[in-house]
Parts: sequence; structure tokens; C-alpha cells
Amino acid sequence: QVQLVESGGGLVQAGGSLRLSCAASGSFFSINTMGWYRQAPGKQRELVASITRGGTANYADSVKGRFTISSDNGRNTVYLQMNSLKPEDTAVYYCNAGAYTKAGFDDYWGQGTQVTVSS
Repeated sequence: QVQLVESGGGLVQAGGSLRLSCAASGSFFSINTMGWYRQAPGKQRELVASITRGGTANYADSVKGRFTISSDNGRNTVYLQMNSLKPEDTAVYYCNAGAYTKAGFDDYWGQGTQVTVSS
């Protein structure tokens, strides 16, 4: 099993910055990919950014140039630096990890952290 604990959400004015963190713990052999998804009210959950163990990052077009994903493999932690935030970035942000455990490969999710951007 893999547990993901997120932190860093909150309320910020448009143009401001926030940094999200997500730490993975539990019993697993390796984590292949970690990432951040978000879900706004009435909308589907969408990928924000992801990063492989090798450091290859992928971003949604809507956040390119504003958000940066990074990871610390030794600490099984992923970060999301969010700059130039816009009201449309308001959502619950979920951490995701693709990990190998004794049961095989599976996706794991954090509990979510609220990000609210005021105009």
C-alpha cells in the first residue's frame, strides 16, 4: 500500500504563488511516476503535471510556463510550484503516484488539498 499526504494548499490572490508538496510512504518497491491532478466544481478531474522517476515532466497546456513540477526521489516527494495563479486554477488538487507493490502496479491518490485563487 502507498499513502500520499499533500500539503501547501490555501487561499491566494490572483498573480500570487503557492507550493504544493506530496510525500509518499508505505510498502512499495518503487514509484514510477508522480503527479498532480485537479478537480474544480462541476468539472472532471484533469492532469495538471506529472514527472517520471527519471525526471521527465509533462504539463497541461493551461499551466505551462506558470507551474513547475519537481521531485525528490530519495524522499519520495513531489512538489508543484504554482506561480501567476489565476482564478481558473481554483480546484481541489490531488497527488497521484504510480507504484509497484507486492500486489503489482497501481495508481494511488492523496486526499486532496484545496487551492482557491481570488480575483
